[in-house]
Amino acid sequence: MESFLNRYRNITVLLLVIFAQLVLIAVQVKSDSDIPMIRVWTVTAVTPVARLIEAVRGGGAGLVHNYVLLRSTDAENRRLQAERDKLKLDNLFLRNQLNTAERAKALQLFQQSTPSRTVAATVIGTSADSGSKVVFVDRGTGSGVMRGMAVVTPDGIVGKVIAAYPTASEVMLVTDAQFAAGAISQARQVRGTLKGQGTPMCKVDYVPFEEKVEPGDWFYTSGDDRVFPRGFPIGIVKAVRSAQPYKEVFVEPSGLQRGLEDVLILVQAVHQDIPDQPPSTQPVYLAPPLPGSQPAVDPGQTAVPPGQPAPAAPGTEADKLRNLYKAAGDAQKHEFGTGLPGSKPPDFTKLGQEQPPPALPAGSAIPAQGAAPNAPVTPAVKTAPQGAQQPAAGTQPKAPGAASPPQTAPKRAPSATPAAGQPGGPAVQ
Repeated sequence: MESFLNRYRNITVLLLVIFAQLVLIAVQVKSDSDIPMIRVWTVTAVTPVARLIEAVRGGGAGLVHNYVLLRSTDAENRRLQAERDKLKLDNLFLRNQLNTAERAKALQLFQQSTPSRTVAATVIGTSADSGSKVVFVDRGTGSGVMRGMAVVTPDGIVGKVIAAYPTASEVMLVTDAQFAAGAISQARQVRGTLKGQGTPMCKVDYVPFEEKVEPGDWFYTSGDDRVFPRGFPIGIVKAVRSAQPYKEVFVEPSGLQRGLEDVLILVQAVHQDIPDQPPSTQPVYLAPPLPGSQPAVDPGQTAVPPGQPAPAAPGTEADKLRNLYKAAGDAQKHEFGTGLPGSKPPDFTKLGQEQPPPALPAGSAIPAQGAAPNAPVTPAVKTAPQGAQQPAAGTQPKAPGAASPPQTAPKRAPSATPAAGQPGGPAVQ
């Protein structure tokens, strides 16, 4: 190093002098931003080094924070996962409790509405045979259950008891291949025999070919099998196939659609009527009618004559259609809801073609409100035009719409005169 300096001593001194001169110039000279040049050069030279140092420091801190200190993050993650699993279990438990409460409430309401005496039971097991459809319930002979009793839910029939033990009972479901029960359709009272097929669908046998059964019809128990009382829903028709001599009717059981957890055993069966409408699982709310939708009834208003349509009341299109059908039934002296099966229904071929009420003949008077029904009607008094002689005092006024006579003095025509004191005294033409 010493030999190098001795060899290039003049050049080294020259460079040091030039550098010192530049430093002095940079100290005295300022940039356009009024910043000394020495400061600009210093910052420009130091900035890349500072950037490199900051990148190394940030990367090292991130490495330590994200990889070296993962122990606390992993523990926090395990704690959150355990809390989430606990919340899931609590949510599932509460949902099961809510479903149990809803089923218990539905069973209680059904027990109160049905005339049969029932015992609530819970399904505790199923048969080990894959081909059979048998379940076990937690009610037996100790609760009054006997072999052959029917098992139902609020949605429909489930099966029948085939074996009763002291604390449990064995129930054959409607889908079992050996199950059979009497069935009758709701719409047209078509009878048949419900049979299981080992599948989710059941079949109604012995339905004559000429009987009309359509998809969407409901079947109910007929009570002919002496197991299920009459009037319990079986299911809805899903398919109908024409065959000889009997049709093939496939029914989806309504009592098994929501699964089996709680059932009712009929310990004392009572027959009931088949409802007119399909069973509904939810009530329907109807809002009250609009204010003023029903017309006020005038106490002195004359009743609608027989055979004439009732005046259409304001309301919805359904209300107008109902009034139209009611008017047709009243015209034919038919009372809806009282006809026996097979009776002749009203003739709706001339629906909406009723003639308007006949107009009153010229010269007739409209009875006053409150007059007796059988009181004689007094002909109207015809008045002369202006300038003609007016009728004598005590005569009745002119009726609305009456024709005017010729311009002559009114004459008294021979007519039947009511007795004194009766309404509508002597008539004057």
